[in-house]
Amino acid sequence: MKVTDHIKNANGKTQFSFEILPPLKGQHIQSIFDNIDPLMEFNPPFIDVTYHREEYTYKDVGNGLLKKQIVKKRPGTVGICAAIQNKYNVDAIPHILCGGFTKEDTENFLIDLDFLGIENVMALRGDAVKNETYFKPEKEGHNFASDLVSQITDLNKGLYLDEELQNCSTTNFCVGVAAYPEKHMEAPSLESDIHFLKKKIKNGAEYIVTQMFFDNQKFFQFVDKCRQEGITVPIIPGLKPIATKKQLNLIPHRFHVDLPEDLITEIVKCKDNKQVRQVGVEWCVQQSKELQKKGITVLHYYSMGKSDNVREIASQVF
Repeated sequence: MKVTDHIKNANGKTQFSFEILPPLKGQHIQSIFDNIDPLMEFNPPFIDVTYHREEYTYKDVGNGLLKKQIVKKRPGTVGICAAIQNKYNVDAIPHILCGGFTKEDTENFLIDLDFLGIENVMALRGDAVKNETYFKPEKEGHNFASDLVSQITDLNKGLYLDEELQNCSTTNFCVGVAAYPEKHMEAPSLESDIHFLKKKIKNGAEYIVTQMFFDNQKFFQFVDKCRQEGITVPIIPGLKPIATKKQLNLIPHRFHVDLPEDLITEIVKCKDNKQVRQVGVEWCVQQSKELQKKGITVLHYYSMGKSDNVREIASQVF
């Protein structure tokens, strides 16, 4: 079922969803199930599965020479989605990136998903690889998520890259896209960011999931700006509980979001990460309940491969 249909069928009730990472290469898929199982009592209508593009490493082969190697540390997105739908009878949403994909790769990826009965995709540009300062698309790939959305929409109309194909079947993907309540780090302003978000919606995106945030007022202000600009699709807030003191510096640096001073103060007071985890849970519960009272249709949690604190939050909210 499409995400938009799940939202309609909920009749205003706030739903619970979450996002998982594929396991590191060499680990068993049971590690994924072990983190999903404790969350199934909250009846998630869908589960997101992230996609991780290749990384480049350089191996010393002697004589001052380095050999470039391509490594994919977390493969398996499509297989995990198929396994989730088969095991839990829950819609799985694979993330699909511009980075690391040619247009042909994208088309073939989408065909595989369609054959598996996967009806939802999250279309993202993706980040630059570690050895690059700025994002660089593949030679025959997409530079922007809006272009990726267009290709998916074209496939929904039966328009394939090979224009000579005839009597082509259509796909039926519901396309989600990302948004940034505190703006994308590369955007010159929030207004500019929303301008390009509108383009993704115009090209066929049907719902939005936001980057994590820790101040609900920033989310509410962002939603208001989107509505003023004519964006009417569902906007799903992304939430993440802080679990370690290290994240005080890591989250603002990596995700370019601000942490409220009250949250920082409480975490600094903590003697160990056990106390930090509890502060993170309590803060996220408060966020969740306020969003729920405002009639938000879905609360989406970034579990980052661990479900214990998300389960504790969900047990107090849903």
